[in-house]
Amino acid sequence: MMTHAAYDCDVLVIGGGIVGLSTAYALLRAAPGTRVTVLEKEPGPARHQTGRNSGVIHSGIYYRPGSLKARYAVRGSAELADFCAEHSIAHATTGKLIVATERSELPRLHGLVQRGREHGLPVRELGPAQIAEYEPEVRGLAAIRVGTTGVCDFTAVATRFATEVTATGGIVRYGAEVTAVDRRPWGVAVRTADGLVVRARVLVNCAGLHSDRVARLAGDDPGARIVPFRGEYYALARPELVRGLVYPVPDPAFPFLGVHLTRGFDGSVHVGPNAVPALAREGYTWPQVRPAELLSTLSWPGTWQIARRHWRYGAGEVHRSLSRSAFTRAVQRLLPAVTEDDLRPSPAGVRAQAVLKDGTLVDDFLIREGPHTVHVLNAPSPAATACLPIGREVARRVLRRARETGWKPPAVESGHCV
Repeated sequence: MMTHAAYDCDVLVIGGGIVGLSTAYALLRAAPGTRVTVLEKEPGPARHQTGRNSGVIHSGIYYRPGSLKARYAVRGSAELADFCAEHSIAHATTGKLIVATERSELPRLHGLVQRGREHGLPVRELGPAQIAEYEPEVRGLAAIRVGTTGVCDFTAVATRFATEVTATGGIVRYGAEVTAVDRRPWGVAVRTADGLVVRARVLVNCAGLHSDRVARLAGDDPGARIVPFRGEYYALARPELVRGLVYPVPDPAFPFLGVHLTRGFDGSVHVGPNAVPALAREGYTWPQVRPAELLSTLSWPGTWQIARRHWRYGAGEVHRSLSRSAFTRAVQRLLPAVTEDDLRPSPAGVRAQAVLKDGTLVDDFLIREGPHTVHVLNAPSPAATACLPIGREVARRVLRRARETGWKPPAVESGHCV
């Protein structure tokens, strides 16, 4: 058994996005004095999914009752608003409209009303005239308003987590790309691209777009493959057309919410995202192609099952990606006044979607454990909203794994309750 001094840290977190940093933050709050190190390959935090989304604090209305997404989003949205207020991070509770534009969508809209009430959310049903009271330029047959939805600066939240981690004794290393993981009976040793070796009792994998790859490096079978989907956004040249947040009724057969309108905390309005296959894990534009990563996606049986089941939906998304006029027509279903000239390209994001071998798109947060390891394998939206409760859940599992090595959290040793 290795001695305490032989470990470089007690817990090593791979990934400096909002989930990885929230986990480190939760660990140090639950067990002060724990030696926590975060390794992030980019030069700063929140460079991928965290910093490239619509910035919405979700209410939880879409998610199946009892699921982790539902539990953590409902709880996390309130906690996140409080965290932003405490640390003076830009945020606003705006409410949002979910709008049905076709009669076929009305049963699904009514289903969302019932789901929202099951979650204890403030949900109001609206007719066309009432829609116009909230959003004069939006057209629909019916809508619901969810009062607890909001917006915030998720990059600032992640940055604050990093600040809190370092202020309480943790280490956050940027520019530290993990290239090898060696699991031993005493724990794990990780090597980075620049030759740094870090030995820890427990490894936490919050690598997002690369989470399945990191799990395999550690010798664990993730049971799923990350299939990247790019979400493309436009900024609205006439932001006065939209007062708040406007969403379509989602298609339950696909885990994406559809093109929506989002007024951010800075007053700008973004339109999107669509969902098209990315040709690299970090493929933010069509020309970005990484052959090895594309081969990994194409060699996974689940990828072909997705294509077989959803090819019509996917073809429409690709068409709207390649044709601004087609994208504009999709937006006009909600916002008839918008024109092609109103849409200005904005940075895209890539969603790390875990896909099972049979083509099932993993629809909930997925956390798996192995000897000395905890892997967060699926944490797409609403993970940013739910980052505080997710971080606590991962931290709870990590501390249990650490105790298996004979380690006791410093707070326990000093007589404090964890």
